[in-house]
Amino acid sequence: MTSKTESPIVDQVTYDIPSVEDGTSMWELVNNSSLDQNSPYKYLMMCEYFSETCVVAKEKDKLVGFITAFIPPQRSNVIFIWQIGIDSSYRGNGIASKMLNTLVERESCKYVCYMEATVTPSNEASKSLFKRFARDHETTCEVTTGFPEELFPGEGHEEELTFRIGPFS
Repeated sequence: MTSKTESPIVDQVTYDIPSVEDGTSMWELVNNSSLDQNSPYKYLMMCEYFSETCVVAKEKDKLVGFITAFIPPQRSNVIFIWQIGIDSSYRGNGIASKMLNTLVERESCKYVCYMEATVTPSNEASKSLFKRFARDHETTCEVTTGFPEELFPGEGHEEELTFRIGPFS
């Protein structure tokens, strides 16, 4: 449901459910970016136990993007996007949008009608992505305070705003 024509790069990329073997590549992509780093174990766990709500984007056998997400146990109509990573040489080609659409079209998300994510105020790419998803799905994107800065240990972590998109079908 994207509003503009997809780039030739997007046409060469496949979108699938991750296998546990993809966890290392996901961690490496994050480790070579400015994304919040999690332990390698987090990616292995997501691929093993939440694979139906995660997406990998690959060009041939190379992982070029991923989404880790889950359906909160008490809210079966919400998909929470934990992290989106795109290889720097593939950014700006609509891969993140395609992964979000792939995710919400899955059988595992058949009862999902809201998407939520937390985004720092300085993350313009993610803010634009979620607002565009809402626009493309002709629904609303509500932004509220998620986790205030003072909840994070140490210094240097911005507050996290909660983006709530929906309802969509």
